[in-house]
Amino acid sequence: MNNPTFTLDGKTIPFTEGQTIIQAAIAASVYIPHLCFNPEFKAHGSCKLCTVKANGRKTASCTAQPQPDMIVESNIQELNDERRALLQMLFVEGNHFCPSCEMSGQCQLQATAYELNMMSPHFDHFFPDRPLDASHPEYLLDFNRCILCSLCVQASRDVDGKNVFALAGRGINSHLIVNASQLAETGFSGDDKAAHVCPVGVILKKRVGFVVPVGQRKYDLLPISALAKGD
Repeated sequence: MNNPTFTLDGKTIPFTEGQTIIQAAIAASVYIPHLCFNPEFKAHGSCKLCTVKANGRKTASCTAQPQPDMIVESNIQELNDERRALLQMLFVEGNHFCPSCEMSGQCQLQATAYELNMMSPHFDHFFPDRPLDASHPEYLLDFNRCILCSLCVQASRDVDGKNVFALAGRGINSHLIVNASQLAETGFSGDDKAAHVCPVGVILKKRVGFVVPVGQRKYDLLPISALAKGD
């Protein structure tokens, strides 16, 4: 028996019961921009970058499930304009200065901005003052780059069983914290799943910055739309 299908930007996408729109799209090698979605964790729809139009209504594709014969739009000007605005706000809310960042060329935020032709931050920079945490012998926390995706929170809680990370505050005051006065006093380890899920440059391994030459970095070789189909 054939799986039911829906249409995404004119392409027929098969899906199975329980799959979300973005899961079915990735399985069919169709890219939908996203930041907070990670296939290893339960989706929560916080960044809204993966918003699509499903039968004319906007919904987060990481949480919405498709229906047979549903018409889904993603790669259209209206949604891409909104995605660019969201990216611009993320860039100015934190301190994302790509040329000086160790994650340049490997950063999902930067790569998504390239993918969507974000040419400038547009808005005024906030220049937040968020102190670094360099207490851990092997890892550095640069809170200035956090986009509140909560992937490290989920990984530490659901995979590592440590609850090292959490989001505190509300609205514009939301920020990442650890469950001690500094990272070195937590149970955090380089072997933790949480050490490897950050899509930007918050959780950084010390003494390995800039080791990959420009031109050979992850998103130098292929755009995120090509790589994300299999993430």
